[in-house]
Amino acid sequence: MLEVNNLTVHYGVIEAIRDVSFEVRQGEIVSLIGANGAGKTTILQTISGLNKPSNGSIYFKQKNIRSIAPKKIVKSGISHVPEGRHVFSGLTVKENLEMGAFLRKDKEGVKKDMATVFERFPVLEERVAQDAATLSGGEQQMLAMGRALVSQPKLLLLDEPSMGLAPLFIREIFSIIEDINQNGTTILLVEQNAKVALEISNRGYVLETGKIVTSGTGEKLLESDEVQKAYLGG
Repeated sequence: MLEVNNLTVHYGVIEAIRDVSFEVRQGEIVSLIGANGAGKTTILQTISGLNKPSNGSIYFKQKNIRSIAPKKIVKSGISHVPEGRHVFSGLTVKENLEMGAFLRKDKEGVKKDMATVFERFPVLEERVAQDAATLSGGEQQMLAMGRALVSQPKLLLLDEPSMGLAPLFIREIFSIIEDINQNGTTILLVEQNAKVALEISNRGYVLETGKIVTSGTGEKLLESDEVQKAYLGG
């Protein structure tokens, strides 16, 4: 579904990503793990069109999306839940969810998908008229994920969904991620909580200073001495 080939990204003269290649197959959960500054967020932002690569290609459903506008990337079926959630303060929960549907014209379909979001995240329905900025961190994460789902993604990019959340909320969020995947959405997950991410992932890639240093199934990476020492506290 997604093929990233020889991707290089610069911020000015700084090379943030160097010659990165990986793939995400339809129906998978794939994790990118690594320390802060490894380049994980840069990769997601480049896939969603927010960064322009210096070199390489990004194919989504066999079409090169490297040079197309972010709006068209969303329309093609990729939605991005950014690090830090970025809900719209001053707008209600309902209005935030509606922002996820800004490219859609099928009002009945949007209404149906909003109902599905409320089924998956009942707390959002309880707070539907509340300013999104007043939600807890976990509730804001649910809102950011719900907003992305309203755009009907085929591929969901999740950037640090557990950041700043209590352990109870982390387990709940990852259970929801599995549920979203089992209902047909492919997921590319960036996450510092490597253990929990790899436990739910079909495959993973480990990044260090802008390049992939190892990859394998989630199970294989969990068992790797190198990964355990670096990221799992082993």
